[in-house]
Amino acid sequence: MENFTETEIVEMFRRTIKKDSNIHNAYLLVHSDKQKFHLKIAEGETGSMSAHVQQPFFIASISKLFTSTLIALLVEGRKVSYDDLISEYIEGELLSNLHVYKGKEYTQEIKIKQLLNHTSGLQDHFEDKPKAKKSLLDELFDDPTRVWTPKEVILWSKENLHSHFPPGKGFHYSDTGYHLLGLIIEKITSMPLHEAFHHYIFEPLQMNHSYLFCHPETAEKNELPIAHLFGRNRNVTDYASLTIASYAGGGIVSTLEDLLTFMRKLSHGDLLKNESFERMKDWSKFSSLDFLGIDYGYGLASFKIIPLIMPKKYRVFGNFGSTGTFMFYHPEMDIYFIGALNHFGYGRKGIKVMFKSLNIVLKSIV
Repeated sequence: MENFTETEIVEMFRRTIKKDSNIHNAYLLVHSDKQKFHLKIAEGETGSMSAHVQQPFFIASISKLFTSTLIALLVEGRKVSYDDLISEYIEGELLSNLHVYKGKEYTQEIKIKQLLNHTSGLQDHFEDKPKAKKSLLDELFDDPTRVWTPKEVILWSKENLHSHFPPGKGFHYSDTGYHLLGLIIEKITSMPLHEAFHHYIFEPLQMNHSYLFCHPETAEKNELPIAHLFGRNRNVTDYASLTIASYAGGGIVSTLEDLLTFMRKLSHGDLLKNESFERMKDWSKFSSLDFLGIDYGYGLASFKIIPLIMPKKYRVFGNFGSTGTFMFYHPEMDIYFIGALNHFGYGRKGIKVMFKSLNIVLKSIV
C-alpha cells in the first residue's frame, strides 16, 4: 500500500476532528496483514496531555460483541444454550413483569438469543424515554455522583418504560437486554462480570490494557490516562453515573491494539469455532432511522449489500458505539478499522469516519 494512502487517511482524520469542536480527542487504527499496512493516529488532547495512540478509551457498545463472544464460549462449553429461557438464570423481582405488552406478560418466553440480537421486545433504558419523568440518560448527566447497579438499572427500566412487541416478533435495540446477559454470565460462571471478561477473553488473548469500567485493577498498569469522554458539552469521564451504561452492553475500556488483537482472533477463527461464529450471524434488521441498512446478529453488526447505495465493496462486520467508537473488519481485503471519537451521540459520525478511511484504502488498491 502506497505511502500516500497513509497521508490521505491522516489528513482526512485531522480535518474531521478539527472542524468539530465537540470532538476533544479521537483515535484511529487501520491495519491489514495482507496489504502490509499498519496506521495509528491520535488527535486532540486529554486534559493538558496530547492524545496518544496507546491511551485506553471507553469502547461503548462495541462491548456487546465481547459479551456475545463470551456467551458463545459458554455455549461451546455446553454451559448454556442460545435457546435457554432467561427465567432459568434470572429470578425474583427482576423477572416479575419484566416484559408486559398490551396487558400480557411475555417474560417467561424470552430466550437468550433474543437478548443477543435485540428481538426480545424489551425496553432500552439508555435510549427509550418515559412519559412522566426524566430519561435515564438525563439522569446520567443530572446526577453524576450516583452509582447504579445493573439490577437498579433493570428495575428502573421495567418500572418506567414499556415493552415493544412479543419476543421474536420484531427488532428493538435494548441495552436492558444486555444488562440481563451480564447477570446471566455471572450466574453461569459464578464470577463477577469483570472477572469473567478477564478469565475468558482478556487474559487468553493477552489484552493487557482492557478491563470493565470501575475495575482497572484487572488490567496491566497503563501510564497513560483514560481518554476523556464527553457528552452535552461536558467532560463525563469521572461521572459515577456512567455505571448506568457501563456493564455488559457498554462498559469495556480498551486500546486500539487490544481491540485489533480481539478482532483478528475473532475474524480468523482463533477465538471461536467457525460454526459458533456463523451462529452469531442470526441477523435482524436494525430499525433505527439513524442506522438503516445495518443487520444485527449476536452482538455483531454488518452492513447490508444494497446495489448502488451500499455495494459489495463495503461489506464489513464488527460493531460500533454511540460515542463514535467503531471496530470493523473487511474480510475480502483483510483490513481492520478501529477508532473512537469519544462523544455521546456520535455513533453515525464514527461510522462515517470508518467508511471514509475504507474508501481511501480501496481507491489505492483498485
